Amino acid sequence: MRRFTFTPEVLAALRYERYHHPHPRVQQRMEVLWLKSQGLTHEDIALLADVSRRSVQRYLDDFAAGGLEQLRRLAWPGKPNALAAHRDSLEGYFLEHPPRSAREAQAAIEQQTGVRRGLTQVRTFLKKLSTSAGARSGRSRPKRTRRSKPTS
Repeated sequence: MRRFTFTPEVLAALRYERYHHPHPRVQQRMEVLWLKSQGLTHEDIALLADVSRRSVQRYLDDFAAGGLEQLRRLAWPGKPNALAAHRDSLEGYFLEHPPRSAREAQAAIEQQTGVRRGLTQVRTFLKKLSTSAGARSGRSRPKRTRRSKPTS
């Protein structure tokens, strides 16, 4: 069994992040290291943290190689977004020609880029565009005004 030395700063980070890190997988890794810092065996750590013994060894290897930063890393490969390359041109197009529906936006995206996406993906893309546009995007409908009461 390997020996690890945990500094007070590392212990404080482990103590905090095993419950407060935003990603549950990182919380689990921090829990494994916390249990290791308390002197438990790998078998006990695997049982208490509900991971395999190999995962315990892998987390400890990662910690030995790169410290806590290595454990915080989530290195899952993702697919690149095909519309990301066309984001600026589509944003400009939609600012000049606002779509009335997701289906209309879907057709415009396919016409402008040649990339075909489903309606849900188009809605998500438009929502991301509108949040990034910030003040440049306005309301599509005018605000309702209060009508004055008729006088008798």
